[in-house]
Amino acid sequence: MTSTSTAPRTRKSPAERRAEIERAARELALEQGLAALTLRAVAARVGVASGLVSHYIDGMDELVAATFAAIVADELDDVTALLGAEPAPSWRIGALIDTVLDGGRDDVTLVWVQGWALGTGNAALAAAVREQMDAWQAMIAGVISDGIAQGSFGLAASASGDADAVAWQLLALIDGLNAHSLVRWQAAPDRRALTLRVAAALLGADPAALSAGSDAHPASPPAHPRSDHHPGENP
Repeated sequence: MTSTSTAPRTRKSPAERRAEIERAARELALEQGLAALTLRAVAARVGVASGLVSHYIDGMDELVAATFAAIVADELDDVTALLGAEPAPSWRIGALIDTVLDGGRDDVTLVWVQGWALGTGNAALAAAVREQMDAWQAMIAGVISDGIAQGSFGLAASASGDADAVAWQLLALIDGLNAHSLVRWQAAPDRRALTLRVAAALLGADPAALSAGSDAHPASPPAHPRSDHHPGENP
């Protein structure tokens, strides 16, 4: 005689289900990029029907935007905490360059690159990208302003405008070099040395002081789970 289990099936609360969906979306984005976030892929990762995922989200555009924002905001928090341990603005700039160009954040770089591209057709994602770019620029500008105030950087004393402009230039250089690295453009150029030279020129800083901050900062492991699979390679 066949017995049938009568144990009640536990129904997850809406909050638990949403958290499960958000976690699955984050894992997929870090492993494969934002472009991998489809309704079917997220549902498969959670192990539920696509209709159930649709029931708990406002739409895929919004889920993609929220996933992007969560990933890059966590990265900014990690970097901000790291720089807070450095003793001087010149060291903080050196440590910034070192940690964002050490190759340990390629998964987040892919999220950024696809965020810029996919944001052209996703208004919610575009807004999230702009907000996070502003946050990064403000963080870097704050370090530069500190350096101006302390005499470490030779920018004009009319600080804020110059600090903002130089922060954008440094951010653009870092983003561009990291994007190039995803497809291994050129034969492993020394991105760190190039960026240190440019940063010193833009800031009116002693290159040795920036380099000291970078040299003193050991390569740090990523603060989020990531796959060892490099974007663009076969698994």
